[in-house]
Amino acid sequence: MDPIYLTYLNRQDIEALKLSDQEVLDAIESGLARQGRGEAVIEPRVHLEPKLADGHFNVLRGVLGTANNAAGVKIVGDFVDNYKFGMPSEFGVLLLFDPRNGVPRAIMDASGITDMRTGAVTAIGAKYLARKNSKILGHIGARGTAYWNVRLLDHLFAFDEIRVHSRRPESRNGFAERLSRDLGKKVVATEDWRACVEGADIVVEASRLVEPEPMLLTSWIKSGAFVVPYGTMSAVELSLTDIMSKLVVDDWGQCKSGKFGSLRAHVEAGKLSEESLYAELGQIVAGLKPGRESEDETILLWHRGLSLSDIALGHAMLKKGELLGIGQRLRYA
Repeated sequence: MDPIYLTYLNRQDIEALKLSDQEVLDAIESGLARQGRGEAVIEPRVHLEPKLADGHFNVLRGVLGTANNAAGVKIVGDFVDNYKFGMPSEFGVLLLFDPRNGVPRAIMDASGITDMRTGAVTAIGAKYLARKNSKILGHIGARGTAYWNVRLLDHLFAFDEIRVHSRRPESRNGFAERLSRDLGKKVVATEDWRACVEGADIVVEASRLVEPEPMLLTSWIKSGAFVVPYGTMSAVELSLTDIMSKLVVDDWGQCKSGKFGSLRAHVEAGKLSEESLYAELGQIVAGLKPGRESEDETILLWHRGLSLSDIALGHAMLKKGELLGIGQRLRYA
């Protein structure tokens, strides 16, 4: 057998790749389309709770066929108290394999990948499901994936007004300052949830609650809005799905199972089911179902996080690294 080598991309390598906003969006949109066309295999994520701290590990697995020919497993920890120790809440590793023979192809830092791909799924969802003239964004949450949500949404919509909120004043103010600096426009940190989301064209709820609590009220959502709730613990009222013209998810298999997720109670109450579900996002991106069809539709997207998105973005990073000579070549066998 010939020697087998794999590529290692650490956090500094990932940063050195300098993927543009559009490169991130293109990789994720392509992966979603392949999922929609049935050119992928995905299994629901698994949660591992060490019970040694307030946090858990997510284990995601999938295969993207045809153009990518990449299989992958991502393990990412989500520990909400890490900020107390000056650390991000999420650390992750992505492993890529050749699905034709199981040969390992790459090991890479997945913390940045997680943030980027989550923001990209939010943004691609808005591309197909939000009103084209959306000008006001209300974003709840300031850690983890929050930055890329706002950055990539603004890349597509060039908002007139961006509002952000999180529980701790220093967190939301720092987040607003960072966004203002990077986006070159004013970003407002609000003092409460209502001021952040009421009347917004696009509402993203990425809170980090300890337990489910209805913090985002249905009455604050204006007609025609696009709403993306995806916190680990539900922060929305049961009535939220009642006002929606369309309910869309990233993968029904993982949304209908498990103990976590922003619409877990809605699934258990029968408000979100195979009958009430409009589509998976990949079906819309692939053109198999229409997205937004009128200005007055109020639409919800619940995405729990796709291994396929991690794999698609990881594959794009691997390819760019090969072109630029970034990364370390390690002998496996």
